[in-house]
Amino acid sequence: MLSIVALKWSAMDSKVTANFRIQQDDFMLDSAFSIPATGVTALFGSSGCGKTTLLRAIAGLENTQSGYLKVGDRVWQDDNSFVPPHLRSIGYVFQESSLFEHMNVKRNLEYGLKRVAPVDQKVSLDRVIELLGLGGLLLRKPESLSGGERQRVAIARALAVSPSLLLMDEPLAALDHSRKQEVLPYIESLHKELEIPVIYVSHSLEEVAQLADHLILMEHGKVVDSGDIHDMFTRLDLPLAHELDASAIINATVTGFDELYHLMFLQFAGGTITVAGQNLNKGDAVRLRLVARDVSLTLEHQSSTSILNIFPVTVDEILQTGPAQLIVRLMAGGVPMLSKITRKSASELNLEPGKKVFAQVKSVALLS
Repeated sequence: MLSIVALKWSAMDSKVTANFRIQQDDFMLDSAFSIPATGVTALFGSSGCGKTTLLRAIAGLENTQSGYLKVGDRVWQDDNSFVPPHLRSIGYVFQESSLFEHMNVKRNLEYGLKRVAPVDQKVSLDRVIELLGLGGLLLRKPESLSGGERQRVAIARALAVSPSLLLMDEPLAALDHSRKQEVLPYIESLHKELEIPVIYVSHSLEEVAQLADHLILMEHGKVVDSGDIHDMFTRLDLPLAHELDASAIINATVTGFDELYHLMFLQFAGGTITVAGQNLNKGDAVRLRLVARDVSLTLEHQSSTSILNIFPVTVDEILQTGPAQLIVRLMAGGVPMLSKITRKSASELNLEPGKKVFAQVKSVALLS
């Protein structure tokens, strides 16, 4: 299970800092982290590692033996003070939309606005409705909405109170694949356009790859490590690089098109990546996912091959993951990548840290 912490703040050097200790029967949450209050941070951990407990602690809903929480320049909890939940400027979105069934969408969105003084309203209700695409749903009752529409209303209702922090506890878990794909672009737009911190919990590694900028790794109630998602996904000392779908996340920019073959050219620090499609504009920022098993290595740049994406890389680190396989961390213009190959291949290529080779990328997933 995964959780994403999406955090934006007006001050560039602002942080979200937390340290909680909670005993629940035979489970102990003893977690501390400090992350940039910008972008999206994914909190990754297996089921039962304490993600929801941590969210509830941030909301002030858990009795903590000891706790500290600072959001931006405001301390919400320490040894001497505790801001109660109703005074914490938060919005909360659950797995289920939990809408008021007797109210139409418009009234659901207006609920709670009386809590917000006009001076504290960071985003107008009209803007929230626009961002979540709810203009045509305002007079409808929740019972007439699809699952994806209900979750968009739930997100909008949480945003309507102009929270300083938005908590989202697996908001897409109850949706099928098509409904998830319906809602994800709206969540992306919130991340890009609103300066409101969000902590987003998800089961899906794909969601994390698509939305997150930072990652917190959690096991058995403790934070193992945290950092930039590009680095955390590809660190060989952490579990993500050992997953079946271990992958690297790459940010790139659309630089051109091949009209004849319906291709796009995407530039990143390590070179140019070619992908199918022409549905973006020149200059658009995109996010790519390169799965390690789709990356092969060669000593020379191949020419007679169907693989379009070949670029120079430097071997950064090598780790044996089984009797026959290795995982290789590569650097392409300072951007980390992964390749899963056999020990025999590594031996024949004489791979070692610092060696310059070429990465051949069989397929590329365009995430955004």
